[in-house]
Amino acid sequence: MKKYIVICAGLCLALGFTGCKSSESAYKLAYDRAKAQEATVVQEVEPTTTVVAPVQTTTVAPTASSYDNNDNVNVRQEKLSVVNGDGLQDFSVVVGSYGLKANAEGMVEKLRSQGYKAQLAYNAERGMYRVVASTFASKADAVASRDKFRAYYPDAWLLYNLK
Repeated sequence: MKKYIVICAGLCLALGFTGCKSSESAYKLAYDRAKAQEATVVQEVEPTTTVVAPVQTTTVAPTASSYDNNDNVNVRQEKLSVVNGDGLQDFSVVVGSYGLKANAEGMVEKLRSQGYKAQLAYNAERGMYRVVASTFASKADAVASRDKFRAYYPDAWLLYNLK
C-alpha cells in the first residue's frame, strides 16, 4: 500500500512540474501581439507633413561682448564643506560627484597628479562628495575654466557655494 502512495505522489509531482511550463508558442504569440499593438500606435502618432516657406536670414558678426556674456550659464547652488583642500571661493568647477568618499578621493588624487589644485567638498544635504577641479571668485573665470575641463570631463559643471 505504501508503494502505491509513493508512486502516486511521485507522478503527481512530475505532472505538477511539467504542467506549468510555458510553451514557446505562448511566448511567440505574446510577442506578435505586442508588435502588432506597437505598429498601430506608431501609425496613429505619425505627424502630418507641413511645408514651411524659407525665411530670409542675415548673419551678424559676433562682437567681443557676446563672448563675455555669462548670464545664461547654469550654476548649481549648494552648501559645501571642504573635506580636503585649501578652501572654496564663490564659483567652483565640479568634475565629479560621488556617494563614496574613497571614489571621490581617487578622483582628487588623479587631478592632483595632473597638476591641478583639486579639492574634495561634501554636501551634507545630498550626501554627496564633490570633486572640485578649480575655484574662482568670478563667474567669468569659472566659466572659462569649466569650458577647458569639458575637453576631458564632458560633464563638468559650475557650483556656487552657499556659505
